[in-house]
Amino acid sequence: MNKKQFAIIGMGRFGSSVARSLSEMGFQVLAIDSDEHRIQDIVNIVTYAVKADSTDEEAMRSIGIRNFDVVVVAIGQDIQSSILTTLILKDMGVSRIIVKAQNELHGKVLDKIGADKVIFPERDMGLRLAHHLISPNVLDFIELSKDHSIVEVQATAGIIGQSLKDLNVRAKYNCNVMAIKNGPHINISPNADDLLKPEDILVVVGKNKDLKSLELAFAEG
Repeated sequence: MNKKQFAIIGMGRFGSSVARSLSEMGFQVLAIDSDEHRIQDIVNIVTYAVKADSTDEEAMRSIGIRNFDVVVVAIGQDIQSSILTTLILKDMGVSRIIVKAQNELHGKVLDKIGADKVIFPERDMGLRLAHHLISPNVLDFIELSKDHSIVEVQATAGIIGQSLKDLNVRAKYNCNVMAIKNGPHINISPNADDLLKPEDILVVVGKNKDLKSLELAFAEG
């Protein structure tokens, strides 16, 4: 089976990080930026690197952008270029368009014009840090929607030795334990009677307000 091919437009910190990570995973990556210096910085890391203006439809056609499975628009502060690039890609029939948004209004416009997924890297990192500051045992936080998220919670001393049945997460907090991780091992169907061990990490899904209660309770526990 052929691996997906990715094009990343905008080689700022975020775009170059995505391009580098995908390349290291063995995917074919095309990096695009209008700045020659940024292209030179990434040229030896990705499969192809091209200096081009993504708001120039002819330039995008000549690159063959439509042939890529996923195009990530990671343009920095220039919101107008981000929107225009997204419109051009949509009109050209690109299969999947993922766009970095600077703020909520920018995100709403991107949704309206047909971006398949809008991401908020700075906001999401802020949310993760905030959750970690409130509850240091929260290792990761993934927003699924405006109201629902997934958190990874380190088992604290107060709950080690208890079972999921003892914790009664669903009844007490209206959340569900999806899995339990321990090092490289992950149990995606934990038994209610399994006892929590040191180094266990609970993967929990629920409403944000319920997860907040759970995080605070586990931190105190």
